[in-house]
Amino acid sequence: MLAERTGGVIINADSAQIYRDLDVLSARPSAPALARAEHRLYGVRDGAEPCSAAEWASFAREEITQAHTAGRLPIVVGGTGLYLRTLLDGIAPIPPIDPTIRAEIRTAPIEINRAALEALDSRGASRLRPNDTARISRALEVIRSTGRPISAWQSERRGGIGRSVALKPLILLPPREWLYGRCDARFAGMLDGCASHEVAALLQRQLDPHLPVMHAIGVREIAAMLRGDASRDQTLAAGALATRRYAKRQYTWFAHQPPAGWPRFVDVLDDDGIGAALALLDPSD
Repeated sequence: MLAERTGGVIINADSAQIYRDLDVLSARPSAPALARAEHRLYGVRDGAEPCSAAEWASFAREEITQAHTAGRLPIVVGGTGLYLRTLLDGIAPIPPIDPTIRAEIRTAPIEINRAALEALDSRGASRLRPNDTARISRALEVIRSTGRPISAWQSERRGGIGRSVALKPLILLPPREWLYGRCDARFAGMLDGCASHEVAALLQRQLDPHLPVMHAIGVREIAAMLRGDASRDQTLAAGALATRRYAKRQYTWFAHQPPAGWPRFVDVLDDDGIGAALALLDPSD
């Protein structure tokens, strides 16, 4: 492990692993792994409080600064591309959205929102998948609340640290067939473990169903089983399929979005995972 060899600090960049409610379903590092090196930003947020990319980037910048101050190597690891891009490139300075506008959009059918976005920002709408509820809603609420398309705000990104650190990146892209087999085994292991207890605890809290923690892979599928709407075999098949589909989207993003010069590791991995490992050297050293 790089962190063991260098005395480095591992910083989480996975949007599910940040929630303390999702120990099993997010596949957070095991106790033996945690004992091998210092880990930060794992299980630090309650599921009732959504963590945006901007908030995570703020936390990560603080952890990176602390590591550099202590003369240690921060190693940012995870599969949430938006988190990593926000950390390195910054985020658009979009003003707070009018709560009334947000509530109206978030409760409207996607067909209505898509039509409204096409009328206000046809170019932006054409770049989104027709069924991408989250991004369509976000783009519509931004243009309605600010009067500017989200693309205009995104051209003014601020707060990125990409130019202030010496970056040593590595993209992890294991063979697809091997990966999909691990996806199936991964969800089966979770279902045989404590994943059902984890979902039952979430349901008992009666959280807002729109929260990110409630959309984590496995929550919806296991919830159906707990309600008696699906058998264990049906849940296993649905959860494995959802995992593979997410892995496919991650694979596509990391294969094409990061700079072409970033090295890609395409061999079999010791652990499950698609994503990036970023060693952030302090250029002042």
